Amino acid sequence: MRLVPIEAVKEGTVLAQTIYNENGQVLLAKGVKFTENLKDRVKEHKFYSIYIIDEYSQGEIEDIIKPQVRKKAIDAIHSTLNIASNLDDINTNSFQKKNLEKKLGQQIDQVQAFSKLIVDDICNQQEVMINLVDIRNMDNYTFHHSVNSAVLGLVLGIGHGLNKEELYDLTMGIMLHDIGKMFVPMEILNKKGKLDEVEYKIMKDHTVRGFDFLKDHTDLNSKVRIIALQHHERVDGTGYPHGLKDEKINKLAKIGAIVDVYDAFVSDRSYRKALSPNEAVEYIMGSGGRFFDMDMVQTFVKKINPYPVGSAVKLSNNCIAIVEAINSLYILRPIVRVVKQEGKIVEPFLCDLTKACNIVIEGICYEI
Repeated sequence: MRLVPIEAVKEGTVLAQTIYNENGQVLLAKGVKFTENLKDRVKEHKFYSIYIIDEYSQGEIEDIIKPQVRKKAIDAIHSTLNIASNLDDINTNSFQKKNLEKKLGQQIDQVQAFSKLIVDDICNQQEVMINLVDIRNMDNYTFHHSVNSAVLGLVLGIGHGLNKEELYDLTMGIMLHDIGKMFVPMEILNKKGKLDEVEYKIMKDHTVRGFDFLKDHTDLNSKVRIIALQHHERVDGTGYPHGLKDEKINKLAKIGAIVDVYDAFVSDRSYRKALSPNEAVEYIMGSGGRFFDMDMVQTFVKKINPYPVGSAVKLSNNCIAIVEAINSLYILRPIVRVVKQEGKIVEPFLCDLTKACNIVIEGICYEI
């Protein structure tokens, strides 16, 4: 299967991965064939990229965590953040707040249970590499982003040599890193244009408000909470809320910073379309030592696969190819099956980009 923009989907194209609406209900089931009406339905629900199966890519891209675990974790985050929003509502009376506090504790326990389940599961896998497989719409972005970023952070944490307890704290902290966004008005979160000075200040405050909320309403330890506070700090001191420099930033928050930006870039937002995974990886690489910890960036790019098996890619020699296999030591140079040369369909043949040193991948190709 391969990821394509909804605009590139043709009549009769087969959906490769089930799409869920903002309430967690099935919108379109895997295997359905697209019509123009179904395309319109998907766009109405603000999905702009989907996975398809066609003659060029029949296999599935395997998720690093079980789909049902991902969905349940997203639901738990959704409930937790909604309770947080209600607790912060000035119109909520003391009796309601007491009940909400109890529910919040239960939901935090659920999120923690899923965090530990994901850590234990991924730690038992021999070869850990991330493929982008989650599809989300803009209305439920924050909840999917929280889980996606936590999984990305966990893989980076394993590669960086964190111990099991640190991995538990890291995953839980990233699950809740954006809880402060529940206190930001939706018109600011979803604004299509550039934020003005006042709006940007309100947006930046989500880090402090999220940290304070976790401190005041949960018994989570400081290592978990600090990720909410510091995930927008940058090693050169240009981040927020406190402009901390390299050694002053908690190492778990440094990991959170990298995966937060990466997952945001590969997601459709109200103000821009998603970048391709390779573009996002290149940005992270280019920001190493300036915005992000260089050692962590080097680990990250070894663990994130921007060209999953089945991806269509454009090569520098004006060929279109399908990724056939990953070279784990050289992720940016997979084995590909060339299907087009100079715009013409050819008899497919394999090319190992670790050996064809004069050829590079220029990017993901959505229309073949």
